[in-house]
Amino acid sequence: MFRSKIKSAATHAGVTVLFYGSRDGALSAMRSELPALVILDLNSTRTDPIGIVTAMKNDPALASVPTVGYVSHVDTATIDAARAAGVDDVLARSAFTMKLAEIIGGSTTRRP
Repeated sequence: MFRSKIKSAATHAGVTVLFYGSRDGALSAMRSELPALVILDLNSTRTDPIGIVTAMKNDPALASVPTVGYVSHVDTATIDAARAAGVDDVLARSAFTMKLAEIIGGSTTRRP
């Protein structure tokens, strides 16, 4: 459901969006072409979002890439872990959905 919403918002904003199903795939792609923004499903068990952000923040080439994570509002442990790992903006799923157009649209102005 969120993937579809992200794709739709990106299409509307004229922004290219790519999805990766693994931590290694995402990090490799980011190192090949620096993204304007990284959006993370913080409740994903397949992609290790906290591990991705930790690796990004420890990599000088990726450390400045803005990150937004969405999470179940009741999952306080994941919210705390995401903030500790350095996720720039941690949002409840409902807030993420409401702000999605703004988040996606703003990503075009973050990097040339």
